[in-house]
Amino acid sequence: MSSGELRVLGACPLDCPDTCSWVVTVQDGSAVKMRGNPDHPYTRGALCVKVNRYLEHTRAADRILHPMRRVGPKGSGRFERISWDEALEEISVRLRGIVDEHGGEAIWPYLGTGTLGYVQGSEGIAGRRFWNVLGASRHFLNICSSAGNSGLRQVYGTPGGMDPETFALSRLILLWGTNTLTTGHHLWKFIQDARAAGAHVVAIDPIRTRTAEQADEHLPIRPGTDAALALGLMNVVLSEGAEDRDYLENHTSGWENLREEILRHPPARVAEITGLPEADIRALGTRLARTRPTGIRATMGVQRHAGGGTAMRTISSIPGVTGDWRHPGGGIVYSTSGHVHLNIDTRDDLLPGPVRTLTMTRLADELDESVKCLWVYAANPMGSTSGQNRVRERLLREDLFTVVMEQFPTDTVDYADIVLPATMQIEHADLHAGYGHMYLMWNEPAVEPPGECLSTTETFRRLARHMGLTEPSLYDSDLELAEQLLTSGHPSLEGITLDRLRKEGWVRLSIPQPFVPFTDGFPTPSGRMEFGSGPAYVPSHTASAAPGPYPLALITPASHTFLNTTFGNNPELLKRSKGPRVLVNPEDASRRGLSEGQRARVFNDEGEFEAVVEISEKVRPGVVASTKGHWRKLSPGGATANAVVAARDADMGRGAVYHDNLVEIAPCSTTERPANP
Repeated sequence: MSSGELRVLGACPLDCPDTCSWVVTVQDGSAVKMRGNPDHPYTRGALCVKVNRYLEHTRAADRILHPMRRVGPKGSGRFERISWDEALEEISVRLRGIVDEHGGEAIWPYLGTGTLGYVQGSEGIAGRRFWNVLGASRHFLNICSSAGNSGLRQVYGTPGGMDPETFALSRLILLWGTNTLTTGHHLWKFIQDARAAGAHVVAIDPIRTRTAEQADEHLPIRPGTDAALALGLMNVVLSEGAEDRDYLENHTSGWENLREEILRHPPARVAEITGLPEADIRALGTRLARTRPTGIRATMGVQRHAGGGTAMRTISSIPGVTGDWRHPGGGIVYSTSGHVHLNIDTRDDLLPGPVRTLTMTRLADELDESVKCLWVYAANPMGSTSGQNRVRERLLREDLFTVVMEQFPTDTVDYADIVLPATMQIEHADLHAGYGHMYLMWNEPAVEPPGECLSTTETFRRLARHMGLTEPSLYDSDLELAEQLLTSGHPSLEGITLDRLRKEGWVRLSIPQPFVPFTDGFPTPSGRMEFGSGPAYVPSHTASAAPGPYPLALITPASHTFLNTTFGNNPELLKRSKGPRVLVNPEDASRRGLSEGQRARVFNDEGEFEAVVEISEKVRPGVVASTKGHWRKLSPGGATANAVVAARDADMGRGAVYHDNLVEIAPCSTTERPANP
């Protein structure tokens, strides 16, 4: 390091399980280099293709640097620059008027996963104390993982599972509904370690993803039938007499109910449901029966359908039947967040009384006349939320006061009345914990914010002061908030202090290594793994719907170049993405007269979007796929895949159903339907 250079330790804030540790090199007050932290056991010096361009992104020409007020019609994206004092005054007057006339519940604080920080973002519910003082509605952030979390809690009492590092010890690895090389590639190093020791890797996914291509085996399952496959695999385990009877007797409850359901799902029946060859189901079931330890990695895609909660509940039953929880490298991991026990004190005692809860993915339904202010931060609902066309109609309401805290002119910004410039990660302090590893990390600000950008916490502190609010906790500094987070007293935080985090950048949770969860019992009412009762397979909408005008099941997986809609405006990443594309099986393309590279419209009763056809056997007949993350205003036809995604709920946790919609495809030249406005 040359004279005058500083190395600042930080953490990636984005909605990814890997939550990388990074090192920013600062020279003369400017960030000149960023790399993955080579000392971090999970990051191991590598960032992803998205975040490799992060410093460039902070300096992008379209970065929002000053407060702005709308001067054109809603949706036009026309604004004038105003001062912070003008912005705070207008906001204060409008909020006071709404509270006085309609009550605090008329305010909807719409917080997303643009940052997962515990100080600045969704994990700590940033701003909640301020909203509680006003009596605002609660916001249910269900967009990502709520169905799966609910299913796991029914079985384990927590969504926490394996330490992903222990996959290096697994001898059979099931990558279930997860495209590891795109959505959390650091796990692959541990999978490679396992393979070097003889492990067999199976990808269970409707799409032949990058990960599926690298696996030893790929099962192209019919979307939304994962629970049926889990039952079929366990059926083979029972037929082999390989269930761990001692573990079932001493560490589980409800086994007889689950056993009966398993016996109702022999491989032949499961083959009909899943579209997989019966021989493949039997072969994997036999391998599962005979291989210890088996590690299962299932992520959020597997639960984004009508039966998503039940799917996770059933898949997570497998390690109890096989007894894999006995072994390092055995079990399942969906999210490690259940092992993070920080003190998230949102001060709900500040509420003046009970308030309603509004649901993130139901924005099109719940943003009715009772909501007078929508405050959007770390979110881009116009680009990310289901029912896109109806969301747009709601955002056009002239009586709706919309404030957006943002870094870039997203689709949602275009509908704002006031836009507030937000900092990016290298410009503010935050505390992070990955949901795909076992480390706490500190993000030290490396540079001063550009223009007049403010952090989330500072924005709410200034607004509280401008409104004359007297509650002392509204003015806690970022360091004070971080200190409070570490005061839960949970054993996993033993020896972890803010001073230590700031000095070292990251600290592993105070847990054994290798970590074998649930050795002292499960955090359930019985203290056991609870199989429960009720159906163990709830079919998806696409798997159960009768044939109709929309015969194709649409999946909207993560992009390799965007992270949700973050980076959706980055010129280089846009170029690499090649724009919206739709994967179509050759059989389905032939029936519809579709050709490679042709622009087509994908449509149903919800709406339509345009995409370039890519004919490929990466998807099975009857299934099409188009990645999420594209911006509406940068897409052909002015719509994205969310224009055809219904605002329905999954079976548990009001989970989202982004992979559970039926569509039809036609060449653009054959349609007389007008493009979306």
